[in-house]
Amino acid sequence: GVWWGGQYGWNHYQGYNIMFHGINIAVECAQLLTGDSGYLDFLRLMSGAAVVLTDSGGIQEETTVLGVPCLTLRDNTERPVTIEQGTNELVGTTSARIIDAFERSRDASRAARIPELWDGRAGERIADKIIEWHQEMSVRR
Repeated sequence: GVWWGGQYGWNHYQGYNIMFHGINIAVECAQLLTGDSGYLDFLRLMSGAAVVLTDSGGIQEETTVLGVPCLTLRDNTERPVTIEQGTNELVGTTSARIIDAFERSRDASRAARIPELWDGRAGERIADKIIEWHQEMSVRR
């Protein structure tokens, strides 16, 4: 298959799966994403991805909102809601766990669930609370 201009999947001529070619492709692809992309360009790249591998907490949140499966290459997260909603999976840092999770993510369809209140309307709710507070303060005077 194709992944960000490279290919994933590798077969040894004797039938054994080997990692080295795949790792080289992954490194080359990762280099494409680590440049000085603007925020909106990076969001566009993530929104079109089949799966995102990251160690960033912010990326975990953004993939959740975008409905894109995320594999977090860490053993913990400060964004547990993304795990609870099923849009993110902690896979650790070992090659075997990362590859296994990646393969499962390609085969499984996840129902993307956006957490309550992650609807893009936080500004409206804040404005409503400020207006409500201001009206209460006006009545007290």
